[in-house]
Amino acid sequence: MNIQWYPGHMAKTRRIMQESLKLVDIVIELVDARLPLSSRNPDIDNIVGNKPRLMVMNKSDIADPTLNKAWMAWFNKNNINVILADSITGKGLNQISDYCREILKEKIERETSKGMVNRAIKLMVVGIPNVGKSSFINKLAGRASAKTGDRPGVTRGQQWIRLKSGFELLDTPGILWPKFEDVQIGRKLAYTGAIKDEIMDIEELTCSLLEFLRNNYPEKLKERYKLNEISDLSGYELLTNIGKKRGCIVSGGEIDTFRAAGIILDEFRGAKIGSMTLEKPI
Repeated sequence: MNIQWYPGHMAKTRRIMQESLKLVDIVIELVDARLPLSSRNPDIDNIVGNKPRLMVMNKSDIADPTLNKAWMAWFNKNNINVILADSITGKGLNQISDYCREILKEKIERETSKGMVNRAIKLMVVGIPNVGKSSFINKLAGRASAKTGDRPGVTRGQQWIRLKSGFELLDTPGILWPKFEDVQIGRKLAYTGAIKDEIMDIEELTCSLLEFLRNNYPEKLKERYKLNEISDLSGYELLTNIGKKRGCIVSGGEIDTFRAAGIILDEFRGAKIGSMTLEKPI
């Protein structure tokens, strides 16, 4: 599964982000708490450079709580400012303004000494597709579609959004990198829906996901699909067993594995199987 996927609009987004950095004070990097490393775009480090940054581990409510703590400790150890959040419930979002002000403390003090008081702090949110950016931004703004009007230098696909507590946010479209050199990274992103199912073999994808769940979250897998002993079952055997239990049967008694795979992926992405994390700190 050697995935190469770089639509033209993403190349354009990269250029827009580079051009827009001079307009903002701090970058908020949104990652998926279920795969904190794999959902970081490696291009972001080159694009953002030394611009102050805050990482937000979004979707933390559907990630493994124990691994959430482990990842927080890992990022802090590596001098990365990070918080846990969930853009659906709003959990953790009230910390963002305080964290940003703390990160920008010296800059704010310099501006205050020059008489520049109450200037809006400008943020940029970056993240790969399907990481929850729209929900995150709307929750921060307190409403949907919170445009503040056109600004010089802002091209189509971006908007300024006025937030509470003296912040303004510059939104950018999601961006992926040109090629996944590591097949496992591509797979994990596909599990969460960051890569469109239309370009994937979802039966193969689901088989590999089921093998991961068998090895790492066997009890949750067994409970959700009313399975018994699964340690010796392959991903395909798990897929057919689950398909049979869910009534995915076509004429002749054959299991509709395509339909079963779609059900399993949907239930994994919706956390119906349980709160899980796909990778552990290095």
